[in-house]
Amino acid sequence: MQRVTLVRYTAKPDRADENEALSLAVFNELKITRPDHVAYALFRDGVDFVHLFVNTRDDDSSALTELPTFKAYAKDVAARSEAPPEPMRLTLNLLASYGL
Repeated sequence: MQRVTLVRYTAKPDRADENEALSLAVFNELKITRPDHVAYALFRDGVDFVHLFVNTRDDDSSALTELPTFKAYAKDVAARSEAPPEPMRLTLNLLASYGL
């Protein structure tokens, strides 16, 4: 089973750039640590953010959530957001993918 997590939220306008910077720091750490079987994407449209995390091997998100940069991002994300982010977590069987 694979773990798929989708998180969508709206950042406060005066904190959207800060949120982006904290989010992008996670990607820099992922480039260094290179965890196996993990895909992570960040999308932004103005103050709206969407995070997509996929662990193609396990029903586990610790490869992402245990990173120091992710902990720094997550620490005050609710304070940077108009409403607390609401993650959607799914445990699925990957049937096919392209670029994942």
